[in-house]
Amino acid sequence: MLTRWEPFGSIRRRGNVWNELTTMQQEMNRLFDEFFGEQRTEFGESAWLPVVDVSENEAELSVRAELPGMTQEDIELNLQDNVLTITGEKKKDIQQDKENFHRIERSFGSFRRSFTLPCSVKSEEISASFKDGVLKITLPKKEEAKPQKIEVTKS
Repeated sequence: MLTRWEPFGSIRRRGNVWNELTTMQQEMNRLFDEFFGEQRTEFGESAWLPVVDVSENEAELSVRAELPGMTQEDIELNLQDNVLTITGEKKKDIQQDKENFHRIERSFGSFRRSFTLPCSVKSEEISASFKDGVLKITLPKKEEAKPQKIEVTKS
């Protein structure tokens, strides 16, 4: 005898449990959205976090952040206790208030990203450039943070 498997069949028949599951799913979606920076504010604007790449070679750390629609005046960088912090604000277009939009997917608002650096850097030699909506930060490593080759001799 074959029995059809219906994992939610009994829940559907009871009524309120289905509503509870739907509410739970919506809450889980909200938690994931907040974690990944896609939360919606009560005014319809979405909070956002710029995407960032952090890389390293023997001489330096490099951070690249995508900040489309922003200018270098909208961005602030700080380094304190080996933590690099990027803050800024992506301003809403003034024309949006005058037009009748059917859909807005671009995000606006303030952001703050902080990164604990894996090694000590020469803070006085940090440089940052901004071109085509990409912020590039170069953080030269201190000598003690660079790998050193140790020669093995015969005994």
